[in-house]
Amino acid sequence: MSRSKFMTADQAVGLIKDGDTVALVGGGGGLMEATSTFRAVSRRFLTTGGPRDLTVVHALGIGDRKSEGMNHFAHEGLVKRVIGGHWVWSPKMQKMAQDEKIEAYVLPSGCVMQLYREIGGRRPGLFTHVGLGTFVDPRLQGGRMNASAKDDLVELVSIGGQELLWYKSFPINVAIIRGSFGDPDGNISLDQEAANLDVFALALAAHNSGGIVIAQVRSAVDLNSMPARSVRVPGALVDAVVVDPDQRMSYDLPYDPLISGERRGPITLDPPEPLNVRSLIARRAYGELTDGDVINFGVGIGEGVAKMIAERGEVGRYYQTIEHGTYGGALLVGLLFGFARSPSAMIDGPSQFDFYAGGGLDTAFLGFGELDGHGNVNVSKLGGLTVGPGGFMDIAQNAKKVVFCGTFDAKGGEIDIGSGRLTIVRHGGVRKLVGQVEQITYSGSQALKRGHQAIFVTERAVFRLTEQGVMLTEVAPGVDIRRDILDRMDFAPLIPREPALMDSAIFDD
Repeated sequence: MSRSKFMTADQAVGLIKDGDTVALVGGGGGLMEATSTFRAVSRRFLTTGGPRDLTVVHALGIGDRKSEGMNHFAHEGLVKRVIGGHWVWSPKMQKMAQDEKIEAYVLPSGCVMQLYREIGGRRPGLFTHVGLGTFVDPRLQGGRMNASAKDDLVELVSIGGQELLWYKSFPINVAIIRGSFGDPDGNISLDQEAANLDVFALALAAHNSGGIVIAQVRSAVDLNSMPARSVRVPGALVDAVVVDPDQRMSYDLPYDPLISGERRGPITLDPPEPLNVRSLIARRAYGELTDGDVINFGVGIGEGVAKMIAERGEVGRYYQTIEHGTYGGALLVGLLFGFARSPSAMIDGPSQFDFYAGGGLDTAFLGFGELDGHGNVNVSKLGGLTVGPGGFMDIAQNAKKVVFCGTFDAKGGEIDIGSGRLTIVRHGGVRKLVGQVEQITYSGSQALKRGHQAIFVTERAVFRLTEQGVMLTEVAPGVDIRRDILDRMDFAPLIPREPALMDSAIFDD
């Protein structure tokens, strides 16, 4: 039988119908993003007015914080509903959610990826403990992020006497995925990609929902030219293959075989970060590591711990992971978060989140936006703006120890660091240690119930979650406990008789 599934991007997106549920693969910075196909969706809508009223689903944040990624779908009328794990990469879509132009939902990234697998198996949904006690728990907000979002996507159930959340299955009409190579039969290889993400799970979900799968690749190859083990999505699942010869590994990175894992090489280090508030927090957080730990890093200050490990030549002392499915190597930061140079292994995203949900992580280094006296943390909705947790909830709820890394306050603070001490020159205008967090992304009570540790590291103090509440355990040399800490909090922490001093070496350049 002679056939070819190659199409232009415009032909492929012409298959999308009004009202379809369209699910996307991708991560921030252009990771695994089918950019030219996304642009074709936007182009078609602006030219013809269709398709309209789409439901768009994505597990990770997709975009460049400017105009790419999910920003191509941020047109009034094109999208009716968005179910996203992380929103900060698309300010246009954030604004549409804030202005009630769409129905906005947020679900944990890992749960979205795992839900694709359940949809593909024609099962009723994902049953998991992930999200209990947080904003996705229907006893709180059920993942709804604005007033326009009214449906119940998550239900609380009891199975064998255990409380679980039921993330309900729904049909996926269109999947837009990406790979490196595609042949006329639709077989897709990821050999030159920086991660696998949820490519296979999403293709399976769309195909078994009776939908279509559009795969964008950089290169077309002949039929039967790819080794079978290189094909990560078989042609039986794929309906259209779009070739974009200008496809890049990220927005700024054309291609690097060290990042795709095709070969190993020396780890090139960036210049050490100067001593500042972020690096000193990372220095203190680094002290929570134990040899042989399986660890994870979140975007933000936690990345600084990964950088310290690389700078000190200690990559081999720990098993480093990121939620995109990558193990080992040197974690890249900033807009390239999710990429790693010279990784040791790459697995699919849903399986990585299985590892996390099952308690495979020893220690995670994550950020925090707000903290309250119950040990609840908010990173998902700040100042009324939808941010989303990404993989934060799947990781934080299940790691045996979570080290939350963040500044004590925000907006306009100024400190002096040096000679083994910290001096507060000006306090920030926004308090982060609050009476009640705006939204619960991490539940302190759930952490205690599961016997997990939570440590909160700031530049001037360290706190720990105990059965009695949040306890102040360490203070920075040079800081006045009353003036610089207690008077700048909206709750009263537990205080031992003599809080320890943070190691003065942390404050030396």
